[in-house]
Amino acid sequence: MWYSVLGPIEVLREGCALDLGPRQRRVLLTRLLVEDGRPVSLAELCRALWPEDQPAAAVTSVRAHISRLRAALEPDRQGRASVLISGTFGYALRIPPQTRDTVAFEQSVDRARGALGQQNLARARQEIDAALDLWRGEAFGEAAEHAFALRETSRLNAARQDARELQTTILLQQGDVEHAVHVAEHLTVTAPLREVSWALLIRALYGAGRPVEALRQYERFRGMLARELGLDPSPGLRKLHTAVLRHDTAVLGAPRPSRSVTTLTTPPRTDSPLATPLVGRAEEVAQLHALLEAATPGHVQWAVVSGDPGSGKTRLLDEAAAQATRTGFAVIWAGGGRGCGTDRAAALHRRTTRPTDGPRRRSEVDRAQDGLQEGTEADPVAALVHEVTRAPTMCVIDDLDRADPDLPERLGQLAALLRNAPVVFVCALREPAAPTVSGLLAELARLDTVWLQLEPLTVADVRELLAQRGERAPAADAVALHRRSRGNPFMLGELLKLPTEQRCGPDARVPVTVRAIVRAQLNDVTAPVRTMLSHAAADRGGLDIALVADIHRMRHEQLLRLVDEAVTAGLLLWHEDPDDPASGHYRLPELVRDVLLDTMAVPSRQLLHAAIARELLDRGCTDPTRLARHLHAAGPLAPVTEPVPGFRSHEMTASDHTKKVGSTCLTSSGP
Repeated sequence: MWYSVLGPIEVLREGCALDLGPRQRRVLLTRLLVEDGRPVSLAELCRALWPEDQPAAAVTSVRAHISRLRAALEPDRQGRASVLISGTFGYALRIPPQTRDTVAFEQSVDRARGALGQQNLARARQEIDAALDLWRGEAFGEAAEHAFALRETSRLNAARQDARELQTTILLQQGDVEHAVHVAEHLTVTAPLREVSWALLIRALYGAGRPVEALRQYERFRGMLARELGLDPSPGLRKLHTAVLRHDTAVLGAPRPSRSVTTLTTPPRTDSPLATPLVGRAEEVAQLHALLEAATPGHVQWAVVSGDPGSGKTRLLDEAAAQATRTGFAVIWAGGGRGCGTDRAAALHRRTTRPTDGPRRRSEVDRAQDGLQEGTEADPVAALVHEVTRAPTMCVIDDLDRADPDLPERLGQLAALLRNAPVVFVCALREPAAPTVSGLLAELARLDTVWLQLEPLTVADVRELLAQRGERAPAADAVALHRRSRGNPFMLGELLKLPTEQRCGPDARVPVTVRAIVRAQLNDVTAPVRTMLSHAAADRGGLDIALVADIHRMRHEQLLRLVDEAVTAGLLLWHEDPDDPASGHYRLPELVRDVLLDTMAVPSRQLLHAAIARELLDRGCTDPTRLARHLHAAGPLAPVTEPVPGFRSHEMTASDHTKKVGSTCLTSSGP
């Protein structure tokens, strides 16, 4: 068992995530984990779940959640519980310390400090990287804002900041200055008034040979400190500033040359990107292969691959890189996600190399270098020109719109200057409209650039993928998987990792990775949008705009603004009417609907169903099946109709409903 709170709460058994149930149950488990084995009274658990206005059935609900948690944590239990136990003073979670990620994090940080003290830098870096890799997001996830978690959340966040500062110190002592700069910049963003972080950034920038930028960052912090607190930097930071001005290497250490462009090396990937079958991209692969053939005689070729997150851009790039390697091209990788953006420089990382002797246009290379160096000793673009023109080369830039802004600018300079060389540039991005790439794309529009927009997979593609995996599935399964994944290759791949019976249908589950992505999307939209989407989830995924607007007493124009926000976030889709393309309706994607329902407690879902049922009754609903479904799901909160025509409704108490549930026949013409 493994209990993880350094991010959304998660419990793993033998590496598989347990289903912890709805949000309230996860908050309850978090409350117990915060106490580290100490008992929590029933009254305190109720306050944790309902800080204000506890429902009458709060105690019963907590006990039900406890029972479900015990079943999840000890499915094979015989007799009394040994993990989630109860006693005179309440409930307690008894788990070994070594099964908690917080304990593993703190132990790894301590070992890193000890190794640094002994100048065992390799061991220190290994331990601090292992510690920081345990973090999957904000501590305690959705429970972080609860009063009971505030102190521990603050402590853990401070410990994470300390660990990153320790990581920066280790990187500086190892000479990995570009990585140190990136980490230190992140530190100053997360804790902008923490002087230690700014001191590390200044040291890292000086060590990277960027003293002017180091001085600029000192002035930035000094101005921020004066505006926010009316203070001056400490004597220690002022001494560091003076050392930069005087190039005092006794204090700062000697600057090290940047390794961001000139080395162009990185360990080869140990995973197997080509193990996943590539389907539905035959045309794109053919076009990229044609670029290799066109570049071989010595003509620079450009391609831009765009698509939504999860559309398979990186997988297509992997295929293109493998194809280039087989053709005899060297392959250089970069990207906002795993290359240049990580190092905050225009670094290109060679992942697969098979250099071969090929034509080289020295005169053009020399002109590029002369035009781009601009007085610097090692201009990144000149270094790149020098590197990529030594042999036929494919330069693959992934997540270009997330890279350091310098990278698109330098690539734009390269596109303007470099014409004749056996080089293929393939750029992948999510947002072609991103301001950071607009200049580059404008430059590429003047060239014979190949533009590849990755569309969702088709049902036929899903069938082909299942066949390549050796799965003989009925045609209906491919249709259901396509609908559930929306043809998104990443979503489809995650669904295929589940057992067959859990991919679609009544026993369908949402993969852990997909759940985390959807929750992040939901957290990025406003609360009114989430409320609107919750109504759609309760109504089988369909958004009845008029009904939701009436429930919340909103004008349709107001609700449509929320719809626009949801559509932009990818949380709501427009479905055309096949008989009338001009009309249709909005629906939630299946996975979004399932995540929304899963995050709601039973009382919350009942309130939604009751509100929808009440509005349907007031309208004189002509769909008795839909109305009956909401009345049934509303449970004790359901309104019922008078036994007269027209579906006029009155409120019924919970006890009355218990007596009459199931006995009322609802039709539009009378009892």
